[in-house]
Amino acid sequence: MNIEKQNLPLILLTNDDGIQAKGLEWLIEIVKPFGKIIVVAPEKAQSGMSNAITIHTPVRATFVNEKDNIKFYSCNGTPVDCIKLGLHQLLDTKPDFIVSGINHGSNASISIIYSGTMGAVIEGCINGIPSIGFSLSDYSKVADFKAAAHFGRKIFQKILNHGLPKYTCLNVNVPKVQIEDIKGIKVCRQAKGAWKEEYDKRIDPQNGVYYWLTGDFDNFEPDADDTDEWALRNNYVSIVPISIDFTSYTAIEYLKKITNEI
Repeated sequence: MNIEKQNLPLILLTNDDGIQAKGLEWLIEIVKPFGKIIVVAPEKAQSGMSNAITIHTPVRATFVNEKDNIKFYSCNGTPVDCIKLGLHQLLDTKPDFIVSGINHGSNASISIIYSGTMGAVIEGCINGIPSIGFSLSDYSKVADFKAAAHFGRKIFQKILNHGLPKYTCLNVNVPKVQIEDIKGIKVCRQAKGAWKEEYDKRIDPQNGVYYWLTGDFDNFEPDADDTDEWALRNNYVSIVPISIDFTSYTAIEYLKKITNEI
């Protein structure tokens, strides 16, 4: 899509850190030059919601305000709820693009499975809409998003102009360094790894037991130089193309062989 030759595209924005998040403000700055924006974001943080949808309680979208021709809606549901409401209730036409973020914290490797940021992106992809998720490897409330915005704008413009393969979305992660320290961009694969969870057992004032989730990420292939984890560790912005087809094609013939006599 060449935005110089067509009307400005409609861009739907969301996140999982909530409508007041600093990362969302920076995301708006990334895409603002390129199209008409509508924001539908959770009313409070929804990290770790993955592709969850709300089905047992009413979902509400509240108009917050309109600023600089950008309409803001707050949703009491998950990031995927935000996208579904945007697509089916709040927008008059199908958006040309969906962008989620900028997340406070990395969504590299297996974190994509749990990420509300990427859950929204995958929902857009399911609906055939080009979609990108941006994350910064910094969990601080005072994180510096300048580098993420700088490279995010360049990446978004390229994809806006050239498009994405059908039913493919992007997971973009930016290291926690200054712009001048980023070496470039790496298109790479998702690192194999897992979160090693631990639960801190605690007692509340009423003597009730509760658990607080903690843990660390375990990179199963720390020496592989073609992964998103390697890219971030070496001060590159990582871009991982994500497919919504979960089929393990390499296992099809194997399963046919072992089940052919059932």
